[in-house]
Amino acid sequence: MPDGLAIRYDLPAAGLRESVSGYATYAACDRAEMINWFLPAPPMICVLLDAGPVTIALRRHRFDVDIVSLYGPTSRAFRATTHGGIQVGVGLTALGWIRLVSGSASAIHNRVVPLREGASAVLSARLLDDLLALTDEKDIAPTLDAVLAPLFAREHRYDDIVRRFTELMLVDGVIEIADAADRLAVSAATLRRVASYAFGMPPKLLLRRARFLRSFIGLLSSSGMQSYDRIDSSYHDASHFLRDANSFLGTTPRRFMAKDTTFMAASLVARAASIGAPAHALHARVS
Repeated sequence: MPDGLAIRYDLPAAGLRESVSGYATYAACDRAEMINWFLPAPPMICVLLDAGPVTIALRRHRFDVDIVSLYGPTSRAFRATTHGGIQVGVGLTALGWIRLVSGSASAIHNRVVPLREGASAVLSARLLDDLLALTDEKDIAPTLDAVLAPLFAREHRYDDIVRRFTELMLVDGVIEIADAADRLAVSAATLRRVASYAFGMPPKLLLRRARFLRSFIGLLSSSGMQSYDRIDSSYHDASHFLRDANSFLGTTPRRFMAKDTTFMAASLVARAASIGAPAHALHARVS
């Protein structure tokens, strides 16, 4: 990272890794306004520590981020405007969502809300108080583990299908709902209901988002978008991939990477090294 900027990723405790995809800490010493773009992602809890104001622009909507916020699942790249300080993020998997939050993830699709409204005021206060008390960044992960572990202990009736659909989204070439439902041995109607509740959007959109992100990140890490020969096999050609890029990024991959993506680009490397998957949306359970 450039001078004055830092990023850190930590794995949660082993018992939390199905529910929590990882912990991310972003820090900036300079209080000047900074803009960063981020890829579409599953839900995340964000805690601001001596940071702010932070605003999120997503499509035509603008959200003023609360000191402890819940980012809903997103299907479009979003722009974050920050003013220094430290932000700690807790990535939630679909399994984590159904165990922590009582309502459907679709209710905050492409939205950011205070955690006290989206999930729990008690959890919001506990996270803030415990993180503010720390003096060493190495204590962030064990502190979060201690707060979160009791909250994900209960099982949910959708656990099995959520686990299997999460794995299926990482498989090359799987994009049709009928194919996905057949592989999971459930009806298409059941898959739609579970996907909307646990992942926040229809299964077709989730499969397309995962396909695009697998392909996009693969290009970044290999050819630098000089060749499209490594994109998912279900893409007919490069123009098909670029149509998805417009849907999920709002522009072409090259133009997107030319924007302010300092933290995003660094996070792809840091997350892969620390956790094993470069992006939250491509996360499967880590042993």
